[in-house]
Amino acid sequence: MAQVKRVRRQVNGVLVLDKPRGMSSNQALQKVRWLLNAEKAGHTGSLDPLATGVLPLCFGEATKFSQYLLDADKGYETLAQLGVTTTTGDAEGEVLERRPVALTAEQIEAALQGFRGPIQQIPPMYSALKKDGQPLYKLARAGEVVEREARSVTIARLELLAWQGEQLRLAVDCSKGTYIRTLVEDLGQQLGCGAHVAELRRTQAGPFSLAQAVSLEALEAAHAESGSEALDAFLLPVESGLQHWPLVELSAHSAYYWLHGQPVRAPGTPTFGLLRVVDEQGRFIGIGEVSDDGRLAPRRLIRSE
Repeated sequence: MAQVKRVRRQVNGVLVLDKPRGMSSNQALQKVRWLLNAEKAGHTGSLDPLATGVLPLCFGEATKFSQYLLDADKGYETLAQLGVTTTTGDAEGEVLERRPVALTAEQIEAALQGFRGPIQQIPPMYSALKKDGQPLYKLARAGEVVEREARSVTIARLELLAWQGEQLRLAVDCSKGTYIRTLVEDLGQQLGCGAHVAELRRTQAGPFSLAQAVSLEALEAAHAESGSEALDAFLLPVESGLQHWPLVELSAHSAYYWLHGQPVRAPGTPTFGLLRVVDEQGRFIGIGEVSDDGRLAPRRLIRSE
């Protein structure tokens, strides 16, 4: 007998998942998409399987704006295991070397200070970056090591939260593209004993924090009790990742032409940059950018119901 194809729903919004350990970001996305029975979905930047915490998932019209969440700053808490280096830079890799650890508080603080602000990072081999179309982690698993260019990233905050024996618990606020595994490895090298990430939890992704995150268990429980529609209660508005952007309200007349792809003039529009746009009823209708002539040009539009 032919299997009946599941008819997916048009779901629009952002769901902030507290990703569980041991699951890839794509596995988490597909699981939540199945629970929601959503037609279209995407995530906003990968978390390592080892990592837990804030993973914003975009559904429907919200996927149009996921790129701006990819570019957002991030916050983490990590447990750095001193004295041990691994192949992957985290607890999932094979041990490469063990070294004794004999440090003072002054040495740790001096090393941390050296990583605050703008720094250069060489991305790890165990990453999703590609070389000639191949993800680096696949090359690394095959025993290959290729040259990687250093990247400029910014560590806005690097704070020692706790120090117990050979473990440091650190809080990190950083720019996009920062690898916490690389940061911990470089810190271990600076301290002269080596280090790897034993635990990693993302606490912030752009405007989203753990306070808004929902566990997979909670989603599964809601689904089991009341079905896919029950999960809509966990969805944030499509524009929730853009709340820090300047806002422009268009009149009904201007909104009509703007939604048909034409630049318009709007009172109080900033002189440059990307803007969040609403109509005269306060409904989010897309994002725009101010052109050289001062008019507001549409960049991404929300599909009307």
